[in-house]
Amino acid sequence: MSKLSEKLRLIFGDQSLRKRILFVLGILAVTRLFAIIPLPGIDTLRLQSLFAGSEFLNLLNLFSGGGLSNLSIVMLGVGPFITASIIMQLMTVMVPKLKALYQEEGEAGRRRFAQYSRLLTVPLAMIQGYAFIKLLQGQSVLPPLSVSHLAVDILVIVAGSMLLMWLGELITEFGVGNGVSLIIFAGIVSQLPTTVSQLIFTFDLAQLPIYVVGLVFAVLVVLGVVIVTEAERPIPITYAKQVRGGRVYGGLSSYLPFRVNQAGVIPIIFALSILLFPQMIFQFLTQSTLTVIANAASFVLALLSNNWFYTSAYFLLVFFFTYFYTAVTFDPDSVATNLQKSGAFVPGVRPGEATAEYISRILTRLTLVGALFLGIIAILPLILRSLTGIQALAIGGTALLIVVSVVIDLIKKIDAQVSAREY
Repeated sequence: MSKLSEKLRLIFGDQSLRKRILFVLGILAVTRLFAIIPLPGIDTLRLQSLFAGSEFLNLLNLFSGGGLSNLSIVMLGVGPFITASIIMQLMTVMVPKLKALYQEEGEAGRRRFAQYSRLLTVPLAMIQGYAFIKLLQGQSVLPPLSVSHLAVDILVIVAGSMLLMWLGELITEFGVGNGVSLIIFAGIVSQLPTTVSQLIFTFDLAQLPIYVVGLVFAVLVVLGVVIVTEAERPIPITYAKQVRGGRVYGGLSSYLPFRVNQAGVIPIIFALSILLFPQMIFQFLTQSTLTVIANAASFVLALLSNNWFYTSAYFLLVFFFTYFYTAVTFDPDSVATNLQKSGAFVPGVRPGEATAEYISRILTRLTLVGALFLGIIAILPLILRSLTGIQALAIGGTALLIVVSVVIDLIKKIDAQVSAREY
């Protein structure tokens, strides 16, 4: 307890860090305010019944920060920006110029790459907003709209999504932690009081085993995420001795810490975005007047609604994005080159290309462990739901995974800020 109080004293005693934390809290409060400002003309009762029977909409609501359940002006949340980021990072595999821009041109190249992602967010938000409005009109949640009113609603939805994207980037630049992840985190946490109150008022002693299973599951997920997130594989390195002006430098031994889960929670977010975006489009296409298109969309939706197909696709996407994101953000050749330039080497491994291959082999094995862990944690709630019939587990497990990962990342970044100021 004394260590915690000392840490809090250091955090809030530093003026610059205190301002960063208060800035983050202020921005998150603004995002929650936007999430309760609804679009006009909503049938609230139909909206509640629609969300009560749709896991798809509840998962989408998770990424909108709770704004979708209110049909707020930020109903799409940061979903379009996440989808745009996924598309841009996939493009780095197919377009060498984009890969060079992201990995080799330094900070200026990354800024241009981020700008392309922002520009792509606008048409994606327009498509998603139009599809979702048509879906809600088909469910009689929204009344029929004239062309001008439809255009205004889409403009408001796109503006809300871009606003959240901008606020997330402000948090990343002037606050602490990743802004987009924190906005999703705030949306999940904001729903906790409602969930807890529902559990209290609907508590039934006969359902006690269900509550126990949910609690045990939550504890295991938290424990597993913490262990895997903190796990590291150290690679020993030695600095060559150098003689300068009669003095001997180097000869020291150190290590490179490689995390088991290099990608963090990003693969989960990417996988869910890929699963949710097509569902929204196909939901819209079921309203088509062309029988062929409507039947094809209904078939795909029926396939995605199959629990085992959805679970398998979810696992494979999480597994793939763990490898993909690690490959995009971590370059073994660059690490080997930097080690060689600084006069460091891995004992028993030749500098240069051999070192890059050695690091790549270790990273591949570590990523396999991290990918399997993330995939299992992601689909475990779906498996438990199919076995126990507890519908809330599918959403609760994903939310818990995101919350724990974001909190761990935030604590690390705050500790890094504190340590830097102590030195």
